[in-house]
Amino acid sequence: MAKRRVLITCADRYMGPAIQKKFQNLEFDVTAGRSPMITENQVVEAVDAAGHIDVLVANFAHPPVTGALEQLKSDDWTTLFDQLVHPLMYTVRATIPQMLERASGKIIAITSAAPLKGIPNNSAYCAARGAQNSFIKAVGLELARSNIQVNAIAQNYIHNDTYYPDDLLKDEKFINHLNRNVPTTKIGSSEETAELAAYLANEKSNHMVGQILPLAGGWIT
Repeated sequence: MAKRRVLITCADRYMGPAIQKKFQNLEFDVTAGRSPMITENQVVEAVDAAGHIDVLVANFAHPPVTGALEQLKSDDWTTLFDQLVHPLMYTVRATIPQMLERASGKIIAITSAAPLKGIPNNSAYCAARGAQNSFIKAVGLELARSNIQVNAIAQNYIHNDTYYPDDLLKDEKFINHLNRNVPTTKIGSSEETAELAAYLANEKSNHMVGQILPLAGGWIT
């Protein structure tokens, strides 16, 4: 029996390494797309090179631009949409024709819980991540009748190299911040995101579509 095939975008960063390891342990045939995957051409080349795709994990990240709205630069706003929103659309659009032909497929976006709650002085980042989440909700409904399940893992306070690297976890000020703001009082492991992605990719997971699943230690509950 042929292995199911998964394409993980930007597998060298953010949640890519943990998800790649999990899917390899589950004996998927993994294609690890490497950064950058920003332009339409870069994305289409990666999708074409992957060939048959049963599962797409759209893994895009960029550090937030922190500051008051009146200080926000237009270039910083545009950069966040160029790094997060447009590549997600390009990747999903390039992948779905083959899934529609087979009437089968799983698409999992790794997004953020930030726009589900809102973070002062992070309007651009919340806007870009919010656009990702809205896109996934709409596409999830659009493709549900074709037996393609599209969902997002909207995470925060998860260990990764872009937002919560090792050195930050040792910072006393950050530890105090966790104790005040996150009910679990800790950073979640990247493996937990990978486990949730594996569930969404499971062939028996067929009734969940267009969902934005928070994974944030109770931060937005």
